[in-house]
Amino acid sequence: MHIHILGICGTFMGSLAVLAKELGHRVTGSDANVYPPMSTQLQAQGIELMQGYDPAHLEPAPDLVVVGNALSRGNPAVEYVLNKGLPYVSGPQWLADHVLQDRWVLAAAGTHGKTTTSSMLAWVLEHAGMSPGFLIGGVPQNFGVSARLGGTPFFVVEADEYDSAFFDKRSKFVHYHPRTAILNNLEFDHADIFPDLAAIERQFHHLVRTIPGEGLVIHPTSETALKRVIDMGCWTPVQTTGEGGQWQARLLSEDGSHFEVLFDGKAQGTVDWELTGQHNVANALACLAAARHVGVVPELGCAALSAFKSVKRRMEKVAEVKGVTIYDDFAHHPTAIATTLDGLRKRVGDARVIAVVEPRSNSMKLGAHRDGLPESVVQADNVFWYAPPNLGWDLAATVASSTVPTQVCDSLEAIIEGVKAIATPGTQVVVMSNGGFGGLHGKLAQALEG
Repeated sequence: MHIHILGICGTFMGSLAVLAKELGHRVTGSDANVYPPMSTQLQAQGIELMQGYDPAHLEPAPDLVVVGNALSRGNPAVEYVLNKGLPYVSGPQWLADHVLQDRWVLAAAGTHGKTTTSSMLAWVLEHAGMSPGFLIGGVPQNFGVSARLGGTPFFVVEADEYDSAFFDKRSKFVHYHPRTAILNNLEFDHADIFPDLAAIERQFHHLVRTIPGEGLVIHPTSETALKRVIDMGCWTPVQTTGEGGQWQARLLSEDGSHFEVLFDGKAQGTVDWELTGQHNVANALACLAAARHVGVVPELGCAALSAFKSVKRRMEKVAEVKGVTIYDDFAHHPTAIATTLDGLRKRVGDARVIAVVEPRSNSMKLGAHRDGLPESVVQADNVFWYAPPNLGWDLAATVASSTVPTQVCDSLEAIIEGVKAIATPGTQVVVMSNGGFGGLHGKLAQALEG
């Protein structure tokens, strides 16, 4: 079968393409922006990529078109599909119909940490010899690919609350029917499709309604929004993590890189890993609870996490030039920015930390999170904000109250000059964006080299 994917370079759709190819289909795809890491991963798999949404890409007609949720009515490819009556489906629906049938699905949902937690879980099952399938919205460095079918019934999926397609406004995760579900946290996000937090809570409850009575729901005790979700009705056993929960961590190092795991008050093992931050400790506890549900003893899970290498673009060290370390991080919500910088600060102590932030997500462009931005960067010594011309609100006015020395720049060149002027050996530079950021990481490394 020839499957054409519209929006193929999105992290979810790109992963879908990998699975379709592994199932033996001929896969092609088009996207407005073809850029790494997804473009390189797809080309390595022999998947043909086309730039833009020209209807000519759909000639001769494919057997099926999978439509990404970034596309809407008025898009030339979408209009062509509808006018020609080509068969089409949403990505989550295709995944449910062709991959998740008869699988034990383990889903990681939540505003933050889905990619990291699903990567951890896939790795813990792999380390235990369970050869899971997975679909993750990023590239876990332990695997080097974002998706695979796997060799057993177990399938780990990053369960996103974003909508499925222009013709299906349900959250993606309602299609997945997990048996084991991690609900990591819940805050307001995706302001382009949800009016308020209550609307997202309702979608999370739709997910809870699909989990069987013999399944398991895992959530932290600290999340009031998730407590409200569970209180709407839950027909599945629940395990809790964090303070007062069944799963707890005792920190053996302040930065979260070494900790002991406790279940029902009993020590289960210790994790000594490359990751930092309290958020990753919380992700680890949820992962161990989910793995235990499919038979991985926590001690083995802790050993696996100690060998976990994180995910590309999650505090990924991309360069070290003349003593200056550059990280690429996906953080684009004030909470994620704050937890990322907190973990780094606890690891590097008094070393200079420079944050470079691009407010790029749809919620950011709508200004939904702007009030939280000044406070989110307090652990940095200097911050460079990128204000593209189409932002639509006054970034400089928003961050003017920041207690951290701040520069708002309208070009990558200005950011590079600014960082170069203050970076000295030992400086840690964290570049935070949910997009390619115009290749800033490489350009910055080159400038520091020069």
